Amino acid sequence: MDSVMEVYLASVQAGGGIDYWDLIFGADLVVQLVLYILIFMSILSWAVMVQKQFQLFMARRQSAQFLELFWRSKRLDSVYEQTGKFKRSPVAEVFKAGYQELAKVTKGGSKADAGDNMMRALRRARQVEETKLESYVSFLGTTGSTAPFIGLLGTVWGILLAFQRLASASGAASIQVVGPDISHALIATAAGLFAAIPAVMAFNYFHAGIKVLNVEMDNFSADFLNIVKRHIK
Repeated sequence: MDSVMEVYLASVQAGGGIDYWDLIFGADLVVQLVLYILIFMSILSWAVMVQKQFQLFMARRQSAQFLELFWRSKRLDSVYEQTGKFKRSPVAEVFKAGYQELAKVTKGGSKADAGDNMMRALRRARQVEETKLESYVSFLGTTGSTAPFIGLLGTVWGILLAFQRLASASGAASIQVVGPDISHALIATAAGLFAAIPAVMAFNYFHAGIKVLNVEMDNFSADFLNIVKRHIK
């Protein structure tokens, strides 16, 4: 521990930066475990951010392209034949489920319950697509809410070690006695915030984007159902 503090003081006196690797690997086992957990959570959070950003970007783009095709086309079967181009569009997947249910009703010859069957199919498809969009987003919320407390655990533990070292120190206490444990405690706090802040921002951003797509699916489902009911009558 003292050697870690000597490295810190030497770097400060020389005008250089802090050697964070020495501070991390010189920490107590509990503090190191806290840091490893936070690093792992941060890496997973960034992986989820990249994946969700790509997923939502493609969902918005392909949904806009599909809606343009849908309202431009005059035949539902021609639209259905082109849904393979929009596999990442939740709106296109909702349409596909509704059209398949419509084909079953038309083939069966009974149109009395067509509206109810279509409504259930569209609602079920929307729920499936919503689940896909929201997958792993909850991990960002979990990271944002728990990472500061995990970091606080490391902070509290580091402070406890510092006080224990201060109490057992012989002679006058100095910064060399408690400095290393306090440094480790502060690093744990910083790591918790570093993992939590981007996760919270990404969670709110993705939640807003998913909400927009859900509204698009709801609006399209209502419009599509109205079109089908007019043609069935």
